[in-house]
Amino acid sequence: QVQLQESGGGLVQAGESLRLSCSISGMIFSINARGWFRQAPGKQRELVAAITNGDATDYGNSVQGRFTISRDHTGNTIFLEMNSLKPEDTAVYYCAATKRFGGTWNQVDGMDYWGKGTLVTVSS
Repeated sequence: QVQLQESGGGLVQAGESLRLSCSISGMIFSINARGWFRQAPGKQRELVAAITNGDATDYGNSVQGRFTISRDHTGNTIFLEMNSLKPEDTAVYYCAATKRFGGTWNQVDGMDYWGKGTLVTVSS
């Protein structure tokens, strides 16, 4: 099993920055990709950013150029650097991981493990 714990959420003003962290424990050797997803009230959960063991990355269209995903060399921690935040970035942000190979490494349905989420609120 794999456990994920997010931290770093909070309330910020539009234009400010925030950094999220996700600590991963358990059977880390089984993980092939890690990612951040978010869910705003009344909306579906969506990709924010994902990263593979080979450091390939993918970003949601709305955060491209503003957010950066990274991981430490052990793969035990991943980060999401969020710049130029907008009110529409307000959501619960979830850390997730998958043990699967293939084309779903950056998709909600492709994740096997989820954290409980951390709330990010961006005021205008």
